[in-house]
Amino acid sequence: MMLKEDLNPFLLQVLHSIIWVYSAVTFLPWYFLSGASQKLSRAKRVKARPVNSTPGSPYRSVNSVHCLASVLYPGCDTLDKVFEFAKHRYKERDCLGTRELISEEDELQPNGKVFKKVILGRYNWLTYAETYLAAAHFGSGLAALGQKPKSNIAIFCETRAEWIITAQACFMYNFPLVTLYSTLGGPAIAHGLNETEVTHIITSKDLLQSRLKAILLQVPRLQHIIIVDDKPTAWTDFPRGIMVHNMATVQALGAKTQNMSKPPNQPVPSDIAVIMYTSGSTGIPKGVMISHSNLIAGITGMAERIPNLGREHDTYIGYLPLAHVLELSAELVCVSHGCRIGYSSPQTLADQSTKIKKGSKGDTSMLKPTLMAAVPEIMDRIYKNVMTKVEEMNRVQRTLFVLAYNYKMEQISKGYSTPLCDSFVFRKVRSLLGGKTRVLLSGGAPLSAATQRFMNICFCCPVGQGYGLTETCGAGTISEMSDYSTGRVGAPLVCCEIKLKNWEEGGYYCTNKPNPRGEILIGGPNVAMGYYKNEVRNKEDFFVDENGQRWFCTGDIGEFHPDGCLKIVDRKKDLVKLQVGEYVSLGKVEAVLKNCSLIDNICAYANSDQSYVIGFIVPNQKQLLALAELKKIRGTWEEICNNSEMEKEVIRVIAEAAFGGKLEKFEIPVKVRLSAEPWTPETGLVTDAFKLKRKALKTHYQEDIERMYGGK
Repeated sequence: MMLKEDLNPFLLQVLHSIIWVYSAVTFLPWYFLSGASQKLSRAKRVKARPVNSTPGSPYRSVNSVHCLASVLYPGCDTLDKVFEFAKHRYKERDCLGTRELISEEDELQPNGKVFKKVILGRYNWLTYAETYLAAAHFGSGLAALGQKPKSNIAIFCETRAEWIITAQACFMYNFPLVTLYSTLGGPAIAHGLNETEVTHIITSKDLLQSRLKAILLQVPRLQHIIIVDDKPTAWTDFPRGIMVHNMATVQALGAKTQNMSKPPNQPVPSDIAVIMYTSGSTGIPKGVMISHSNLIAGITGMAERIPNLGREHDTYIGYLPLAHVLELSAELVCVSHGCRIGYSSPQTLADQSTKIKKGSKGDTSMLKPTLMAAVPEIMDRIYKNVMTKVEEMNRVQRTLFVLAYNYKMEQISKGYSTPLCDSFVFRKVRSLLGGKTRVLLSGGAPLSAATQRFMNICFCCPVGQGYGLTETCGAGTISEMSDYSTGRVGAPLVCCEIKLKNWEEGGYYCTNKPNPRGEILIGGPNVAMGYYKNEVRNKEDFFVDENGQRWFCTGDIGEFHPDGCLKIVDRKKDLVKLQVGEYVSLGKVEAVLKNCSLIDNICAYANSDQSYVIGFIVPNQKQLLALAELKKIRGTWEEICNNSEMEKEVIRVIAEAAFGGKLEKFEIPVKVRLSAEPWTPETGLVTDAFKLKRKALKTHYQEDIERMYGGK
């Protein structure tokens, strides 16, 4: 959406005339020298086709119409072989990087809270050869500690180099790796460890003390805990029978001749590589069994969609949870193509991040990544923060920014670039992510059109919006980098095919005009083996067709556009039928209202025995305080959020945003509850990918639901 140009109409006309003359003079030489015509034709070409003319026929990428891709490199059919191939090809290249900690201190905040602040130094790197050796030694050491091939082993750890080293060690020695989110609660952690019957777990010092130690008595089979932190520590007060080791000690054990001389029991393609526990957005986390061949097919499909992958100076920044399929797949793509990965965290990502001491550099400023993955929640925050700063500019600065923004929006919608705007107007915004980002991959949840366009314009790089699930190794679709359209997730990857299944209750049919619609089913070698010890759900969600191909039923509703690109339009579980008969898509309501600057996060809610929608809202503190001041409502932050007059004002603002977003009247929340506390994975109200946990949110706000529905 275009930004409002607040300027004298005559001056505005003069500026637009200058822009028009500049565009006219530079167009022809730029058009022929930049290869714009080829880019435009590529963006507009058909990207996927149905395999036959029958309604509901699967769509395949035009690059894999006759055969789905399943192998990245010839002869590399397991993940250990892929890493060995990369080690030989990129031996002396940097592989994994970690910033050194220079100092750490507590900083008292104005509200009395104490935040830990850090000053970080340069990145220290392991080469591909060094990373391979570290993984081999660790795998050998785990075997020496009694870990058996095809016996499950767990990792419960933050995103860091040791996580990937552990994963590669397990792939080499055929230890199925059980992954658990570091933000899961005690019962969910114990459930995963007991269900998979692990005897060994890899974790960090912080997570051992804060989460794992309290539930050790609930995990009777556990025998060995391996701590990834460098510094040796004396561990006491642990249940009898549990031994605690440092990772370096286990690697030293594995490096001994008598242990390294024993050849690893190498996996075959059908062996389980990972049992990945979901974030539990709909209840108890499920363990998804992913084979070596599944993961290789998935990363093969993803890699094909990223242009010029494997350039020597390509750098990826790893900060999303590696227990999430998006981050694990992205890092495996990078490692298999010789890219280097520098590690970060959401608290140290940028110069303004919460743990970075004022005046020192965040990780993006130091690393200057060229490749990055992000969930929409993070991009939404960047968008709102930058737009708030634009509003605070003086009139001249704001006018120049808005003119440049609108000009570039018009140009990229035609497939053209704007080098002058990029260099002089958007350089400072682009520097927030290091200034060298060439590909930004979005996944984990739908990305709003406004945020996607903002990232395109201000960060001067394409945003590849993807769609995939843990059950499909994160692979389904990714939009092509030449495609600057919004609201779509791209065409099927070369590793899979997608078809739409009629859903009568919601009124979605593969015969709908102008675009076929229905529940999205993904089939191909990237579809997982199923849920661990959960045959009931396996029969509901997975099936094998007459050709022996495995399919997963996603529960999402999509439509195919004429060029073969997919758009997500609904979700079966998010659809609620109101008392008067109208269907409300809660996800659609949330997607529209999250674009409102007053809202940081929102959960729409509706009961089928009620006639209206309500909402739980995390307001933007700066915007809400400004509104409170305007309406002369005073008090602490909590008091303002609990003020009934403030709730009415917020309802008025979101109603305007809803009409602007073309929501129907019955879709607009009539009553709201403002939350003074943000929803983070630590609160248990959102997943690590910031997806809403609707069941947990309903329980948390049960009293408010009863209040807003009149006590019924």
